[in-house]
Formats: sequence, C-alpha cells, structure tokens
Amino acid sequence: MTYDDTPPATRRRLPRARALAVSTALLLPQVLLGSPASAAPLDAPARESRGVATLTYDLGDRAHRVPGTGEPVEIAATVHHPKDLDTTPRPLVVLLHGWHETCADRSAEAARAAAEKAGDWDAYAAAGQKLFSWPCAPGTPLLPNERGYDYLGEELARDGFIVVSVRANGINASSVSGDENASARADLINRHLALWQQLATSGRGSLAGAFRDAVTGEPRRVDFRHHVDLDNVGTMGHSRGGAGVTWQAADRHRDRWPAGVRVGAVMALAPAYNVMTEDMTAYGITKVPVAVVLGTCDGQVGREALSFAADATAGSSAGFHRIEIPGANHNYFNTQWSPSGGQVAAGDDAGHDDARPGQCAEPGGSAYEPQLTETAQRRIGAAYIGAFFRRYLTR
Repeated sequence: MTYDDTPPATRRRLPRARALAVSTALLLPQVLLGSPASAAPLDAPARESRGVATLTYDLGDRAHRVPGTGEPVEIAATVHHPKDLDTTPRPLVVLLHGWHETCADRSAEAARAAAEKAGDWDAYAAAGQKLFSWPCAPGTPLLPNERGYDYLGEELARDGFIVVSVRANGINASSVSGDENASARADLINRHLALWQQLATSGRGSLAGAFRDAVTGEPRRVDFRHHVDLDNVGTMGHSRGGAGVTWQAADRHRDRWPAGVRVGAVMALAPAYNVMTEDMTAYGITKVPVAVVLGTCDGQVGREALSFAADATAGSSAGFHRIEIPGANHNYFNTQWSPSGGQVAAGDDAGHDDARPGQCAEPGGSAYEPQLTETAQRRIGAAYIGAFFRRYLTR
C-alpha cells in the first residue's frame, strides 16, 4: 500500500508495499489506526456478536429539488444500525454513491449496446435517456445505487456506528455538472442530516414512522431519540460522491450544515475530482480529517484524485490520509456496479489485455497490475474505511 499520513507541512511519500495476499488486518497502516483505543470499535468485545438491523426510508422520488434547477430528487436511504442501541449515542456515518444509471431498464441497456456497436449515436442517446431518467418510467424498477454499500454499512454497524446510505438518482439524472453537481450532492447530504437531527432530538419529523424492514418492507418502529451522536458525523462519498462530501465539508460551506450537526471525518473513495474545477477554495478543508482512497486499476479516475485531495487539504491542521490499493478498480466498491450483482450497467471498468488474464492494463504508475477480486477489494476497502472512522469518530 502507498499512504501518506503526515501533517501538510511535512508530507512525504511512504514506501510502497505489495501485499495482496496478506490478511486485511495486516493491510491497515498503523498511522491510520492510531492508538489501540482509538482504533477499536465502540465496544470491541461485543463486535462479533452484535446484531445489525437494516432499514429503509423513502419520502418520495420528488421529495427534494436540485438547487438552482428545481429538478426532482428523492429523499431515500438504507440504514444499518446495531440492534441494541443501548444508552451511548452512536456516531452517524453517511454514505453517498456517485454517477451511475438510475433505472434498471434491460431493454434500454440492450438497445444502447446495439446502437454503440452500429455507431448509431442518436439511438444510443435515446437509450441512455431511459437509463438516466428520474423518476423511472412506470413499470421500470429504479436502480438502487445506495444498496451497493450494504456490506460496508453492516461492517460499520458492527463497529457501533449508525450508517445511512443515501440514494442520489435524481442528481444523477439531472442536468447539473461539475461544481454544481458536487454542490447538489452536498445539499442532499445536509437535507438528510437535518432530518436525522430532528428525529434524534425530538423523535419527530418526516422520518418518524417512515422506516421499513429492508427485506420484508414491513413498517418498523425504532426510537432513535438520544441514540445518535450528530456532533460526531462521518461522510464517505464514492466517485462523484467523493467530490460531494469534500464540497460539503469544505470551510466555505460549513455554515450550510444543519444546526446541531458537526462533521468529524471525511472519506473520499475513488473521488471523481477530474470533472470538477481547479478552484481549491471551493473544496478546501482545514478543520476536518480527510482520507482519499484510489485503486491502481481504476479505469474511471486517475491519480489526479490523490493530488487534488492533497491540494484541497494543504492548509489543514487536521489529519490527512492518502491511500492507494494495488489492484482495485472503480466499480467493485459498489456491489450494484459489479458484475457478480447482475445489475443493469454493471461491469469491470479496469483495462485488460487478453494476453495477461487477471491483470489490469495501463494502471497508474505501471504497465500491468494484478487485479483484486470483487470480494477482496471490498474487504480491503471496508477495513480502511472502518479504521479511519474509528480513529476520528470514537471517543
């Protein structure tokens, strides 16, 4: 692994180690883990036996609007939490996916593939509109991009966190791009946090009575009052979601956080900074610890993600972690985007050479790289993300 955990004024490149066969525990850099106390789960002895509940809430496909355009955005999420909330307020972690298709229209997917092969770009665009519409056409299921992090939500919940994975299909289907896209994602995070602040404080608001069992769909009553530590919030954004969480935590935008909410750690996972501006003042973070993770087989985001994050935190007095995972691509961090999930538009984004099976071609920094399996990539990613949030959100 390559990582950088030093203060901004003295950052240096640490040695690279290739240890793909090593257990996940050994892959965690000690500088990220910090002291044993800060690295441990909220109550480590109970972790393996801790039950996890999975809920959903959905306030409607048009419950919110994209700032500036008024285009519809849903307020919907999947929640993982320890079944036993006990008396200790739990830190809240918000997960946000990136840009991906919004509607699971298999006929449109087939039409798009055929149009691409034939070079019929009008037909290609027409099929793409069906895959990126919002709300989806009657009879067409939505693509649950937020469910792609269920594995991560369960792991974090076992560590004692309450985890909210937000759906942002409306933003993906909207016309906003660049900084406006990052701003819209930040606005959506803040809207969810405001709802959770109201729920955790008074037990009231739009979320009261809105929870359903993620498997059966049956209503579930959970009393979150005084069980959520909103002074200790973590955010993780993947792909364009990574730009969104950076924008949301930036010094210039802290005044947009809901009253009673404080963000204490930001994780940018394979962040798509390449579609954003070079104006660091819009993304500059000096008061909140930040980590950036990039795989060397990422076929969608290049190494500029690492340098952008470093520049955005150059004036920081908080922690900064720059992590490279050898063999990780972009899509495998989200199960909905991965081939094994069988979902529309899923795929392996890494480049490949038929003469070198099991390796990705032209990754950052070298000609070929052994590629991780979906399971291995998610196990390693979850280990880093968990260690980061345990260090900065546990007390």
